Amino acid sequence: MKRFLLGLMAFQLLITSCEEPKKKASKENMWQYVTTVDQSEPVPRHEAAFVGVKDKFYLLGGRGIRPVSIYDNATSTWSNGAKPPIEIHHFQPVVHKNLVYVIGAMTGGYPDETPVPNIYIYNVSNDNWTIGDSIPRDRLRGSTGNVIYNNKVYISCGIKNGHIGEHKKWLDTYDLKTRKWQILPDAPMERDHFQAAIVDHKMYLLGGRQSKAPDETFKHTIAEVCAFDFQEEKWEILPNNLPTMRAGNMVTPIHEYIWVIGGESDNQPVAHNEVEVLNTKTKIWEKKPALLRGRHGSGIVVYKNACYVASGSGNKGGSPELKSMEKFVFSK
Repeated sequence: MKRFLLGLMAFQLLITSCEEPKKKASKENMWQYVTTVDQSEPVPRHEAAFVGVKDKFYLLGGRGIRPVSIYDNATSTWSNGAKPPIEIHHFQPVVHKNLVYVIGAMTGGYPDETPVPNIYIYNVSNDNWTIGDSIPRDRLRGSTGNVIYNNKVYISCGIKNGHIGEHKKWLDTYDLKTRKWQILPDAPMERDHFQAAIVDHKMYLLGGRQSKAPDETFKHTIAEVCAFDFQEEKWEILPNNLPTMRAGNMVTPIHEYIWVIGGESDNQPVAHNEVEVLNTKTKIWEKKPALLRGRHGSGIVVYKNACYVASGSGNKGGSPELKSMEKFVFSK
């Protein structure tokens, strides 16, 4: 009987050990690397932008003058598009129809980059860059958080003197139809190296810092989440801070949630891989599976119930520049 019981226990342990890997292997909703059918890759870059228009993704800008990288979902391949007329980096683009608007960008090298004085527009239909309207001289800055609402681009916060100082809490609009500018109430606090997102009738500013190069470039990260009500034209500070403080983070709305992905901070050499999600109704944060590779200085594309991230920098600062893309499939 004793030998039988020992044998039965061993058999149960064998079954359990066989079942455990199956549970891990079948675990859903993890990040996955996206591969191409022809081994094509995007141009590595950081402090750049990543947007989707219809069935294609576009990587734009970054340090240096680099061609647009275009990912075609129909063929699962990357190809190169046109180079911008000048170096543009540190911007959050907005898409209107087939046009990608670059407003509030910077140009030049670290740490005293200068704000780009004009709007730059990339037309995805003909792969062409054009120079748009000038930005009011007294409102120039870079590394702003930008969104589009009712045909107006909202440009928030930013920094005027590269990474050195003159942080702003400004809020301006640019009307895409009338091409006129308007000044709105300042945000509650200054920030740069962040992104903004819209849910319902509110704009949210998440992450970022107050850069103070050369000695305190990464130190002064911002925990508070600020929200602007478009209808009332009023700001509020949300009760719950961003759980993991970081700058250079990527942001996107999905339904009533705002996803904050990646970033960099002073307290770790490797870029953040954290994915944290804000429920804008309950104001509660939730943790999601981490990126396979931490990164900062890029963007997020939402396409067919999945969010995609590509390129960016893998460590705090400017290197290594990545060329990988990964995706996370979320439920409807």
